[in-house]
Amino acid sequence: MSKKGRGKIISLILILVLAAGAYFVYQKYIAGAIHLKDKNYTYIYIETNDSFEDVINDINSENIIDDLKAFEFLAKKMDLDKNIHPGKYRITNGMTKRQIINLIKYNKQEKVKLTFNSQIHNLEEFVAYVDDKLELNDEELENYLADEKKLYDDFRLDPDNAFALIRPGVYEIGWASSMDEFIDALKKTYNTTWNEKRKTLAKKIGFTVSEVITLASIAQSESAIESEQEKIAGVYINRINKNMCLQADPTLKFANKNFDVQRVLDVDKEINSPYNTYKNKGLPPGPICLVSIQSIDAVLNHVKHKFIFFCAKPELNGYSDFSCTYEEHLKYANAYQKAMNKRGINR
Repeated sequence: MSKKGRGKIISLILILVLAAGAYFVYQKYIAGAIHLKDKNYTYIYIETNDSFEDVINDINSENIIDDLKAFEFLAKKMDLDKNIHPGKYRITNGMTKRQIINLIKYNKQEKVKLTFNSQIHNLEEFVAYVDDKLELNDEELENYLADEKKLYDDFRLDPDNAFALIRPGVYEIGWASSMDEFIDALKKTYNTTWNEKRKTLAKKIGFTVSEVITLASIAQSESAIESEQEKIAGVYINRINKNMCLQADPTLKFANKNFDVQRVLDVDKEINSPYNTYKNKGLPPGPICLVSIQSIDAVLNHVKHKFIFFCAKPELNGYSDFSCTYEEHLKYANAYQKAMNKRGINR
């Protein structure tokens, strides 16, 4: 064989060796799709101030990388160690090492959906829920909610009525969001609700924003029907103007933490609490539930009338019978009690 022929063969062999080497490197360090067992995706959580080693350990704890050394080598080559972003990252079945690295490097984190609704009854439950969903710890949030200056500066509220700052709804926020970022998300929704029009209406009826929210929470707890909420709010405003106790049963449920009971008993009225509106005149310190815009508007646009009593109709359909005298109210109350007894609702 001629030298020229041998040269071609050697060149071909070298090309094949290099190609095989390149393929090996590609498969080992770049490709190598992950395969999750019994699920289509998983999550990794990178905490604030996590080091490169912490990130590698977080990924390794999920057992999704077959060759961790190769992954670490590629991650450094791609400068992941200089571009670590805390957050929640969704790793899907079939992703390559490069895709996982880019996910973190370019901060393509998945937002956490926080749902604030009627299942959150008080600040303690709110703090516990947020602590479970975000990196924020409960102590940090509790300290904020107890800080008079911060609450006033951000919401014109105080620790007694801080529950009023939470607007019900779904919030999408980064898992590793700072306290400031979390509060900003709450503030944005709060300020959207409390626009100049609603603030003006609150002043017109002689209430502060927090007082409107508190009264709205009571009216909302009495009925889900907007027209009824408007009339019920009118009853409570009449009572306030007459310096009467509100005697609002929902406040007793809140004070006793009996959130699911359907019937309030006389023993519930004995509790010593600022939320016991059978013992204390005026509004309680803060709201007793998360309040909808409908309920806020029901207070701001409450029906002006002379009623000072109301009682749920015996049909238990969300509507009430309203009255101006106690004698008339007793007639409605007796009909309601009989309906509850007939249905076997004792608590």
